[in-house]
Amino acid sequence: MKDHASKDHSRLLLVDDDPNLILLVKDYLEFQGYEVATAENGREALEILEQKVPDMIICDIMMPEMDGYALIEKIRQDSRLSWIPVMFLSAKGQSQDRVKGLNTGADVYLVKPFEPEELVAQVESSLRQARRLMGLNNRPSDDNLRIQVSPQVELTPTERKVVQLVSQGLANREIAEQLKVSQRTIESHVSNMLNKTGLHNRTELARWAIQCHFA
Repeated sequence: MKDHASKDHSRLLLVDDDPNLILLVKDYLEFQGYEVATAENGREALEILEQKVPDMIICDIMMPEMDGYALIEKIRQDSRLSWIPVMFLSAKGQSQDRVKGLNTGADVYLVKPFEPEELVAQVESSLRQARRLMGLNNRPSDDNLRIQVSPQVELTPTERKVVQLVSQGLANREIAEQLKVSQRTIESHVSNMLNKTGLHNRTELARWAIQCHFA
């Protein structure tokens, strides 16, 4: 059974030059409830990142035009993107390969072939860690990272409570339990706030909440 709600509609960018792997991994992640965009190489990925900022990037290393190392270097140098967790997928499984990948800036290094369940577990772990760091880190106050939302946007008292908990890294299920309402109710509040603010995902919503001192 698909578990879309528990993934909070997180957006992933999958970068790989193997069309079969792209098809299989994209299908599996979407079945798990994620929204997945794809690119065939690092250069194409950067073009996508100009338009949309995902919650996480899953990237092959050896690719034409721009490999994973060059892509992650570009990402880590860009203050708009540097916070995004990155997972390397690679057939290169030697210890020195893992060390190089992690030292380059990857948060996770997963060796091909891998079990789909492990991939999802690593994605969920990385997203949880990113939410925790976003809640603890005041990085969004920097001018380069400020979320632009109309000052006319007004939240209801309940929405303020929900966005405060979102900024602390809680999933919809956890927020529902804390506020003693249904998970569907929380999903509705989050969706309404995304529509009101024009933001794209929960990560941007959390950054905006911290920036506006809702958290």
